[in-house]
Amino acid sequence: MSRDLSPANAAALAADRVRIIALFEGEFASGTVRLWSGLGSLVWGGRTWAGAGTLMGIGSIEETNEVTANGASISLSGVPLDLVQIAIDEAQQGAPGRLYLGFMSEDWQLLADPELIFAGLLDVPQIEEGADTCTVTISYENQLIDLQRAREWRYTDESQKTLYPGDRGFEFVTTIQDMDLDWEMS
Repeated sequence: MSRDLSPANAAALAADRVRIIALFEGEFASGTVRLWSGLGSLVWGGRTWAGAGTLMGIGSIEETNEVTANGASISLSGVPLDLVQIAIDEAQQGAPGRLYLGFMSEDWQLLADPELIFAGLLDVPQIEEGADTCTVTISYENQLIDLQRAREWRYTDESQKTLYPGDRGFEFVTTIQDMDLDWEMS
């Protein structure tokens, strides 16, 4: 399934020289982290995005015609060893993350609002250790992955009372499941 760009971004791509940028926004234990693939700070959408430059990497993002739960990954290289534990502690499985694609002019001005290209839920961070620094890679799962998870709730009195204490709606489910009823038509 191909995704259509907004008319403003399509026009930006038609320019003679355009810079393609990526923006990442993720929720962590201490708050939201916003990074972009350039240097310095970028203000967009009323928020400030910190420049990660070439230290930020984005894995491939796949779209198909089928309903599948494809994921994406964001990596940050050059992380000092003493900050790795903080990165692990801050990551909360299931927290939302978003990736945007934007276009800038040659003088680093946004040509249009960046397009959302992926939104998902944080999986597990992976650490690749080097001599002095590490690369932290955070994988995000598409929200469709939730459809593959087993549901713990059942149509039983116990499950119903867990959700709604005092509710007697499922109290007799176990007794009627084996009941034989003879229906007479008059």
